[in-house]
Amino acid sequence: MGALYDATWGRFFTAAYDRLLRATEEAGLREIRREALAKATGRTIDIGAGTGANLPLFPPAVSELVLAEPDPHMLGKLRPRLRDAPIAAEVVQAGAEALPFEDASFDTAVFTLVLCTVPDPSGALTEAARVLKPGGSLLFVEHVRAEDPGLARWQDRLERPWHFLGDGCHCNRDTASAIAAGPFEQLRIERGQTPKAPPIVRPLAHGAAVRSG
Repeated sequence: MGALYDATWGRFFTAAYDRLLRATEEAGLREIRREALAKATGRTIDIGAGTGANLPLFPPAVSELVLAEPDPHMLGKLRPRLRDAPIAAEVVQAGAEALPFEDASFDTAVFTLVLCTVPDPSGALTEAARVLKPGGSLLFVEHVRAEDPGLARWQDRLERPWHFLGDGCHCNRDTASAIAAGPFEQLRIERGQTPKAPPIVRPLAHGAAVRSG
């Protein structure tokens, strides 16, 4: 019964996802995404592509785009959007921790609002590094654990109900530290705020890193 209930909520969440984020995207999140993705070049993989919010934001320097997404409900909304996308893309049903691609096969890997939800963020970052060429770029935009101790305590208190409402999202996950501890170098992180978002998911980290080696 629990699995059925979770699947039903997952369908509802996906159906409402774009509407829930519309005000946030229009208030500035889309421009934060655009600024981060402007650095993408060559063969690029968007890991956890969701419903395709990044599709119109990739620059001409991207020569090939792969969209990896494990959730069948999200894929149901993503695939039709390829018809009107300004860039051709291949969609692959795959989780962030097990990408079906060879080592060192991408120039750029992208995470946007993904690492809060994946079951194993360290594994996802290691897998992104695996498929990146040496010197390849990791680009990210993620809501993160608050630096303010008071807000961080509220994130901890509300993590369980938010995890359900957000279809697996962990509002208190220290994603910035996970990226810093990953197999990357030349890490550049900017801190900011997710516009028009609930306080517990307002702290934002965006930036870039380079695959070590």
